[in-house]
Amino acid sequence: MAVGIFDSGLGGLTVLDAVTKRLPEVPFVYFGDNAHAPYGVRDADDVYNLTTAAVDRMWDAGCDLIILACNTASAAALRRMQESWIPSDKRVLGVFVPLIEALTERSWGDNSPPREVEVKHVALFATPATVASRAFQRELAFRAIGVDVEAQACGGVVDAIEEGDLILAEALVRSHVDAMKRKMPDPQAAILGCTHYPLMHDTFQDALGADVKVYSQANLVAESLADYLGRHPNMIGGGSESLFLTTGDPSKVSDRATQFLRRKITFQKA
Repeated sequence: MAVGIFDSGLGGLTVLDAVTKRLPEVPFVYFGDNAHAPYGVRDADDVYNLTTAAVDRMWDAGCDLIILACNTASAAALRRMQESWIPSDKRVLGVFVPLIEALTERSWGDNSPPREVEVKHVALFATPATVASRAFQRELAFRAIGVDVEAQACGGVVDAIEEGDLILAEALVRSHVDAMKRKMPDPQAAILGCTHYPLMHDTFQDALGADVKVYSQANLVAESLADYLGRHPNMIGGGSESLFLTTGDPSKVSDRATQFLRRKITFQKA
């Protein structure tokens, strides 16, 4: 039917918005597991079980290619899924890859040894589960050496965004940036390692300062997906309409999604 985009809640809408602008002719199925959000405070087994259940539902909806637009799922579940669970005719891709490609200025298919890159000091803002997994540092180490990564677990930010309390979200972001600066006073780059966080991009940038390059995933994922579908057009599917599914209250989730994207979004019960 379409390409699938999965998130624990509403954060993946930032990715959906970017990919629909980049690929307006491609229909998408968006799945928000709002009933179980946030994932960032759950253990790895719990995240794996919830993610596989959601992906299974999206396969039933006709998706052969699914983007895990959830950093926690990408960090805690994707490798295990790829090793033993995903059928050979399906694909599930994470959101770390485009980010690390951009940061290290090398393609994912470049299997040469790790090398030094221009950026030496990186601040990673992510959920507690993503930080605990150290997945970003592990994947980065395959590509680059000499990069100091300091991670800050941003407790409470996803909950505030999901509840629509952007005043609280802004206060929490500034508090987490202050905590980061105590550990790494002068980062050269900052990674917004959760797809909810681009909704607070301007706050992160303001708190970090204009001289820090802030990497936000949505546009990077959109470009990477366009490249992938250009090489694998058979993964687009034969559908013509987009579909929005949620495990939460469809009316409430639709209202929040419409508020975030500033266009009418109508979710159905998954």
